[in-house]
Amino acid sequence: MNKRELTASDFKAMVGVANERLHENAEYVNSLNVFPVPDGDTGTNMNLSFTSGAERVSLSDASRVDVLGKDLAKGLLMGARGNSGVILSQLFRGFSKAMEGKETLDASQFASAFSQGVETAYKAVMKPVEGTILTVARESAEAAVEKAKSTDNIIEIMETVVESGNVSLANTPNLLAVLKEVGVVDSGGQGLLYIYQGFLESLTGEKVSAQANILPTIDVTELAHHENFDHIGHSVSAEDIKYGYCTEIMVHLGEGETVTDTFNYDTFRNHLNELGDSLLVVADDEIVKVHVHTEYPGEVMNYGQKFGSLIKMKVDNMRLQHEDVLEKGKATSKESKASKPYAVIAVAAGEGIFKLFNSLGVSNLIKGGQTMNPSTEDILKAIDEANAEKTIILPNNKNIFMAADQAALVSDKNVVVIPSKTISQGLTAMLAFNDQVDLETNKANMTDELDSVKSGQITNAIRDTEIDGVSIKKDDYMGIVDGKIVISIADREEVVLETLRKMIDEESEIVTLIYGESITAEECQGIADRISEEYEELDVEIQEGLQPVYCYLISVE
Repeated sequence: MNKRELTASDFKAMVGVANERLHENAEYVNSLNVFPVPDGDTGTNMNLSFTSGAERVSLSDASRVDVLGKDLAKGLLMGARGNSGVILSQLFRGFSKAMEGKETLDASQFASAFSQGVETAYKAVMKPVEGTILTVARESAEAAVEKAKSTDNIIEIMETVVESGNVSLANTPNLLAVLKEVGVVDSGGQGLLYIYQGFLESLTGEKVSAQANILPTIDVTELAHHENFDHIGHSVSAEDIKYGYCTEIMVHLGEGETVTDTFNYDTFRNHLNELGDSLLVVADDEIVKVHVHTEYPGEVMNYGQKFGSLIKMKVDNMRLQHEDVLEKGKATSKESKASKPYAVIAVAAGEGIFKLFNSLGVSNLIKGGQTMNPSTEDILKAIDEANAEKTIILPNNKNIFMAADQAALVSDKNVVVIPSKTISQGLTAMLAFNDQVDLETNKANMTDELDSVKSGQITNAIRDTEIDGVSIKKDDYMGIVDGKIVISIADREEVVLETLRKMIDEESEIVTLIYGESITAEECQGIADRISEEYEELDVEIQEGLQPVYCYLISVE
């Protein structure tokens, strides 16, 4: 079968079949996690993310592939959940950019779209890790570009993408030690292959084997998240600040009478990097958003105007005393009577956890975390509903970092993300929150608190395996300390105690047990009494969390 042209109807059908295949296999991807905990949600995140894009494509009546590509990218961006969903959105954002200006695609252009998708995704991840979805995407795209040199058949290009993707996926354990130890491959890469296999099936009309000659897959939890720009690491003072103006602009590319240059991301970013530090540049098809600390905010604005019209400008003098900043905030609040000075948004699950966060000053909560990561759009909605001059987000799960960062960047409000990996870290960070200081200081102080607490979790194993020398049996209770499984046995109470023994040291002062929905207060109190007997010098607190998945959350400070 020979196909030399990819039309809009072809592309719409491909997206539809890919969405079906990913949906059918989402639970399979979920079930094959590196850690055998019942919250492996890579499949769910990728499925919901891609579904958001596919729905946008299905509702479009466009007759051009570039328009449909843009629809897919926009839907993915807004629906992106978890790191895997965000990376997937970036892959197809780059893919869609390669389609710009094209009514149809030929084989060479089709192959180049995969390649440009990889380029965009790698830029989105600050520290790319090989042996992950990124590797599978890159190696399959490289094979496609090479194949396009010898064929004009789009189907052959897609066959090459799937075949090379399978080979790349099978090799991921050789690139990432945790995969090799467990003897599995990457689940993000597997999820991507379901999409690619759906593409091929749509083009040929033939069912494609989804797991041919590959190992089971898992979720890679070590993907580095796309980090926010670095803020000042302590309270702001004139002596500490080299670049005194926190400058933000948003540029509508190609619009206005001041345009003299064509936008190039690397050139644009490199020039601004010379004007200051703490630079972050995020570009969409039509909009560029910039954050930079500089001595010359006017130069930043003038440079931005070379590429389009300024639709947002914000400059804060970071050398002003806190009283001056607060006074400015009061003036702003008069103009917008409905807004409040501060909002803190936390992601969590469990009514008891919600109450704990509320008691510490969290104003808005997003239900999620384990098993269900909120999307970029969910977080954006929470930011808008909070209606605050300054907003802080506590993800409390590293798989939510990228969606939170993306929401902060897309939002036109003043938002920062505290990189809290656990509920314990989120609660501890709130102890440093002060609604009388500026956003920069709060971010620095709250982030500093994250390392002051050790986080433990107790949950059931969902399968037999061995990790880091710990033999794990299905349905046993596992103790996890700061992301590492340290023990797995059948006795729940002993697992809690042994996990705590691995967390406590001579500097420990306070132990907090937060018990989940499956645990009684009496059981938790009994464990607390045993801890107090063994460690007389420690204060032991218990809290009702009612959280799912983890029967106990433990913090040691």
